[in-house]
Amino acid sequence: MNWFSVISGLLGGLAIFIFGMNMMSEGMQKSAGEKMRVILGILTKNPLMAVLAGAVVTAVLQSSAATSIMVIGFVSAGLMTLPQAIAVVIGANIGTTITGQIIAFDIEDLVWPIIVVGFAMYFFAKKERFKNIGETIFAFGLLFLGIINMSSVMKPLAEVPAFTNIIAKVADTPILGVLTGLGMTLTIQSSSAVVAIIQNFAKTPVAGTTVSIIGLQGAIPIIFGTNIGATLPSLIAGMGKGKDAKRTALANLVFNVTLTLLFMFIIPLFCALVRAVSPAGATLDDVSVISRQIANAHSIYNLVGAVIWLPLVWLMIKIVNKLVPGTDEVIDEGTPKYLDEKILEQPVFAMHLCVNELSRTAVFAEKMIDHARAAVKDKKQEDIEEVERLETVVDKLQDAIVRYITNISAQPGLSEQQAVRSASLMHIANDVEHVGDRCVDIIKVVRTMIKKEYDFSDEAHEEIDGSFDIVKEMLENSMKALETEDRKLADMVLEDEDKIDDLEAKLRKRHMKRLKKKKCSPTLSVVYTEILHNIERIGDHCKNIAEAVIGEE
Repeated sequence: MNWFSVISGLLGGLAIFIFGMNMMSEGMQKSAGEKMRVILGILTKNPLMAVLAGAVVTAVLQSSAATSIMVIGFVSAGLMTLPQAIAVVIGANIGTTITGQIIAFDIEDLVWPIIVVGFAMYFFAKKERFKNIGETIFAFGLLFLGIINMSSVMKPLAEVPAFTNIIAKVADTPILGVLTGLGMTLTIQSSSAVVAIIQNFAKTPVAGTTVSIIGLQGAIPIIFGTNIGATLPSLIAGMGKGKDAKRTALANLVFNVTLTLLFMFIIPLFCALVRAVSPAGATLDDVSVISRQIANAHSIYNLVGAVIWLPLVWLMIKIVNKLVPGTDEVIDEGTPKYLDEKILEQPVFAMHLCVNELSRTAVFAEKMIDHARAAVKDKKQEDIEEVERLETVVDKLQDAIVRYITNISAQPGLSEQQAVRSASLMHIANDVEHVGDRCVDIIKVVRTMIKKEYDFSDEAHEEIDGSFDIVKEMLENSMKALETEDRKLADMVLEDEDKIDDLEAKLRKRHMKRLKKKKCSPTLSVVYTEILHNIERIGDHCKNIAEAVIGEE
């Protein structure tokens, strides 16, 4: 036997499979588009919906590890509670079995037509939507091409006695199977790829028979080990995160380890159950049905795990709280709370985190508006200093957000809609920061007023207060429009911007009348109009945010 051909063929097939799986994931994400954001709302519903959401997201991302890492990021950011996260992770374990179910279909004769159709759609389609669908179909064909290649190079191995003896030992010793699955997953870093290898290897018959070289009972422990190995990326992702993020990663490990310990004692019974609900072959472990039986075993295993653990989430929380005791430290205001570099590969979810960080930054900008108004009225040093302190916070957050958005934009395969949204978020980040700049400009005017002992009349103070009220409400509504994608709120901001422009003109006229009636000192004209102008500019920035929200539609 030419071992070089076998090994290179196996690795080549694996490479094509993984490349196809990743490409299919990208195509599915782009085809689903911003509808993926709807799933984020489901994540906050009841546990059953959270499990469903976890399964759907994993089916689209083609990776339970990617889903787990995303969930850990959300927990760390405070966007998801620990019970919700555990439910989603349970769903992710179910979702990862979809790949195995797809692989079990026997479509060898259709692979090349699928590749041709997918390539033609991807290469010739003008509309992005059809290009994305074509990319998904093309990748689907590549995925099966990789499987066919692996299957063809594995068949000669059944005639090598030394190899079949090793397989017999693994099949007869469940713990060896678990360790094999664990080791393969840690090496390849893809549980779906390992399952695909096992399914195709199991289709290799013992020489001269139609019986699988490893059989269902030998494959099942390897699947157990694969599930445990798949938790490593989430454990790594949880390092350096908050307590609940670590607990979420450990919950994934506890889920899979406890299931493995339970099922290891009932493997023969479990095999009987799987065979009862799966297609039957001419013989036990017939290679014609073994792939589907393994896929069903993987699915049933995780479904049973969900049925067992979902009512016991409270117990899981107790376990992980015991393993990771304590509470998180409060982060510095200028440190991003929501941004997570590990989620950049899923642009839809990364942009969701970005919106949350923008909203948090806008809260600091709103505080700056409040303190600027108080400084104009009372001339207190603490208000002046607070505006200047908050400017540093807003600047730091804006810088972090812009860098994060730049990294999102640099991701390969970004859809047109996602590119437009990332550009909009960049503009919004700058406008939120500019709101803070205008507050600082107002503070500079206040310092001049204090130095020269200027003060406005009660009427002028009321006018300025009213203007501050309008722009603060505009900022709140523009950010709420961004968070909720509410077009009506964005339109309201645009209407308010027209009002603030009209109001500035009216207030200038009133001020001139007061000057004529000598109710106000001419020396105050410059500072009064400068404050009004900066307030009006805050309104302009809020308008820009609203227009960016509308422009995404």
